[in-house]
Amino acid sequence: MKENNLPENIPIFPLSNAFFFPKTILPLNIFEDRYVQLVNDSIKQDRMFGVVQPKNKTSSKPEVYQVGCLGKIINFTETDDKRFVISLSGIIRFKIKEELNHEKLYRKFHVDYSDFMHDLENESSEAINLDKKKLLKKIKIFFEKINYTVEINELTKLNFDQLISTICMISPFSIEEKQKLIETRKIEDKYKVLNEIISFNILDFQENKTIQ
Repeated sequence: MKENNLPENIPIFPLSNAFFFPKTILPLNIFEDRYVQLVNDSIKQDRMFGVVQPKNKTSSKPEVYQVGCLGKIINFTETDDKRFVISLSGIIRFKIKEELNHEKLYRKFHVDYSDFMHDLENESSEAINLDKKKLLKKIKIFFEKINYTVEINELTKLNFDQLISTICMISPFSIEEKQKLIETRKIEDKYKVLNEIISFNILDFQENKTIQ
């Protein structure tokens, strides 16, 4: 997708505990009225909407984090009970500028993509000097310690950016840790952040096991 095709005003789905990155696929089961309306309107237009993390779950209109990801519906099924089952393909991260007033049930925001234009490119040359094998080894140790089953061989097939995004999406990191990764712009910085998060979680797991 080209820069001039990116919508400046987008519907937003604040979705707790579901982190979404460019070049990943997010399956969604849409059943709440306002988000059924959102998906229905998106299908009729450009099939695009954004996903962000809410800062709390106590409000029907929660405060949200400022950085999320724009996605495009690549397939959908409308069920007999008026739900949508969709697959959303990640395009580019955005930064929220302001919320817009409109008559729909769902929320809409004015967003800016300028900090994340490299999301539209193929793997950055910045990843060339990063140690993928070393990262995969640490990932394997982490998942073994927390008894998570993961296909390491499948992870090796991903490029660097996809690998980091996938690990963030499937790992039991905190919301704050995952949000830090989605807000980090450059691939080498994402590599460092993920390394730190995994190291911290391995240490935290070992200390908790020792205490028990």
